Amino acid sequence: MTGQSRKDSHDNLSRHDIYGLLCPGRAVFELLVNKWTGLAITALEDGPRRFGELRRKLEGVSPKVLTQTLRRLEENGLVVRTVYAEVPPRVEYGLTELGRGALEPLAQLRTWIRTNTGKFTAVE
Repeated sequence: MTGQSRKDSHDNLSRHDIYGLLCPGRAVFELLVNKWTGLAITALEDGPRRFGELRRKLEGVSPKVLTQTLRRLEENGLVVRTVYAEVPPRVEYGLTELGRGALEPLAQLRTWIRTNTGKFTAVE
C-alpha cells in the first residue's frame, strides 16, 4: 500500500470511527453527552414547554446556558422552537422526531446512573 493510499484509508476510517478526529459522529456524541443537552431533551419528553418551565425543571441551569443549549439543539434538528403570534408572544420548545429518537438511549443512561450512582466514590 502506498503512503497516499494508507493516508486515504486512515482518513476514511477516521470519518466512520467515533474515536477519529474527522468522524462526524464525534460532534453528535459531544452534543448529546453534554449535561444540559441530555437533561433538556428528557425535560421535553412529555411535550413542548416554555423557556421558564424548562428553567424551573432544570434546577441549576442559568438562562444563558439554557438559551445556548436550546439553540444548539434547534440548530442540530433535535428541538423545534415555535413562536405563537399572541400578545405577549409565547414561545415553546418541543422535540422533533430526531430528538424523540434520543429519548430511548438517554432513558437507558438514566437507568444505569440510578442503578450505579452509589458505586462511585467521587460522587457525593
